[in-house]
Amino acid sequence: MLFQSIRRLRLFVYNILQNDEHDTIFSRYVDYFLIFLIMANVTAVIAESVDNWYYPYQAYFTWFENFSIVIFSIEYLLRLWSVAEAKPDNTTWRQRWDWLKSPSALIDIIAIAPAFLNFFVSIDLRFLRILRLFRILKLTRYFASLRILLVVISKEKGSFQAVIFILIIMIVTASSGIYLVENHAQPEEFESIPKAMWWAVVTLTTVGYGDVTPITNAGKILGALITILGVGHAALPAGILATGLANELSQRREELEQDFREQLVDSDFDLVQNQMMIEKIRRELGLDKEQV
Repeated sequence: MLFQSIRRLRLFVYNILQNDEHDTIFSRYVDYFLIFLIMANVTAVIAESVDNWYYPYQAYFTWFENFSIVIFSIEYLLRLWSVAEAKPDNTTWRQRWDWLKSPSALIDIIAIAPAFLNFFVSIDLRFLRILRLFRILKLTRYFASLRILLVVISKEKGSFQAVIFILIIMIVTASSGIYLVENHAQPEEFESIPKAMWWAVVTLTTVGYGDVTPITNAGKILGALITILGVGHAALPAGILATGLANELSQRREELEQDFREQLVDSDFDLVQNQMMIEKIRRELGLDKEQV
C-alpha cells in the first residue's frame, strides 16, 4: 500500500514537472511560477551589479537568492526522482542516469551549483553573478521554439564547426597580412601578429571600432578586402540556421500530416466525436477545410 502511494505521488510529480502531454491548470501554474522565478533571478543578478542598489538592499538580495536556491534544488531533486515514470518498463537507475546526462539536467545543475560551491570555495562575487546568469537557460524547457532552435543547432553542428574553422583561418591570414604591410608604418599598433588579431576580428565581424586603422595603401586595400569577406562570412551562420530551421519545421509538419492520415484511416476513428481534434490538427498543418 505504501509503495503504491509513493508510486502515485511520483507519477503525479512527473506529470506536473516533465510530462508535456499532461496539461492541467496546476501544471501550468507551476510552469508560470518557475518561469517568473527564473526571470526574477536574472533581473536580480543585473540589479546586484549596481552598487547603489545592491548595498542598501543586500539583505533582500541574499534572502531572494537563498529562496531561489531552495526552490531550484527541490525542483532538481523532484525531476530526478520522478523521471523514473517516463518509461516504467525500464530500470529506475538507468532512466535517472540518462536524465542526469541530458542537457536540461546539466542546465539545472549549473543553475544551483554556484551557490553550493560558494560554501566550500571562496568565489569572486562578480564571477558568481556571471554563473548565476546561466539560469536563463532553464527557460529553454518552457518554450518549444527555443527547443526547436537548439535541435537545429545540434543537427547542423558540423556546418557551424566548418564556419568557425574558416573564421579562424581568415583571422590568422588577415592578421598576418596586415602585420606585414602596416608594421613598418605603425609599429606600436601592429607590433606583432597576435596584437594585429584584434584588428582582424573587428574587421571581419564588420564592427570596425576605428581605434586601429591601416594608413598605408596596401593596408587600406587589404582592409577593404577583409571587410567584404567578413560580410560574406557573417551571412553563413544565418543561412545555415535558416535552412536548418526550415527543414526541421518541414519535417515536423510531414510527421504531423502522416499522423493525421493514419488516424483518418483508423477504423476506430470516429469523425463526429473527434471534430475538435481534427480542427486542431488542421490548424497546426495549415490545411484547408476542403483538404481535410
